[in-house]
Amino acid sequence: MPPVMAIEKAADMGLDLVEVSPETSPPVCRILDYGKFKYTEKKRKAEAKKKQSNTTVKEVKFRPKIETHDYNFKVERIKKFLGEGHKAKVTMMFRGREIANKEFAFKLMDRIAEDVVDAGAIEARPKMEGRNMSMMVVPGKTA
Repeated sequence: MPPVMAIEKAADMGLDLVEVSPETSPPVCRILDYGKFKYTEKKRKAEAKKKQSNTTVKEVKFRPKIETHDYNFKVERIKKFLGEGHKAKVTMMFRGREIANKEFAFKLMDRIAEDVVDAGAIEARPKMEGRNMSMMVVPGKTA
């Protein structure tokens, strides 16, 4: 129908002529209440935004000579972060001559990986970055 007739028909009904999809050929228009249309669009976008999940990376730092209680506490923190749906970056920091015994730190990282396997999976294996060693753990069983 021609645009002039559509505008007249909408005015007779007390509603608005709204262009719903302008990119199609020919453009699609509807006769409806524009205020209600905008309200439902806003609600639909808010619902989509609510369902959207955002993950952040939480970092937990270790040292090679960590005590048992400190180790257990930090592993529990990693599990908590994974349970909340966040990624966890496990960083092993070296100071002074500690960097000479990297194999001990790799064993500790493997122990951490075994302890958090029920809460998440390893995304990136331990690797050296300067004086730090780091690995990424993601929530869930699959990586």
